Amino acid sequence: KETNISITYLDANFPFINGFPLLPHLSHNDGKKVDLSFMYLDKNGNPTDKKPSISGYGVFSNSEDNYTSKTCIDKGYWQYDYSKYLTFGTINDLTLDKNKTKTLIQNLVNKSQTQKLFIEPHLKQSLGLNNETKIRFHGCRAVRHDDHIHLQIK
Repeated sequence: KETNISITYLDANFPFINGFPLLPHLSHNDGKKVDLSFMYLDKNGNPTDKKPSISGYGVFSNSEDNYTSKTCIDKGYWQYDYSKYLTFGTINDLTLDKNKTKTLIQNLVNKSQTQKLFIEPHLKQSLGLNNETKIRFHGCRAVRHDDHIHLQIK
């Protein structure tokens, strides 16, 4: 497996006050949770460290046919796709690099320090990560996780 991957983190903990999350991530309050960017390909199919939005959030993978997103929103969880309003602008036309994203996730879940990792169920399936017990659905009360990886360590 390829392990020489540059990782971009998007959000962790508010750096000045212990126990205070970096909003809007209410669970990022103990230094054990971090959001990581997916891996992307540019329009020529080359790997890039660019992100599809300024914030790194809100540009969803397979957003039109995401059963989980529709189900959560239909159940009244209005905040589920709220991060689409937090992009601060879409800046790059990129495609999810499924191979490198899968490699990154597999390397993370194989670490003993990893407690759990959140991505959308449709990505877990399409990336072929069905047997990974640390990869979980975060529930409808959180925001979507098909624009980033949420990693929690022990």
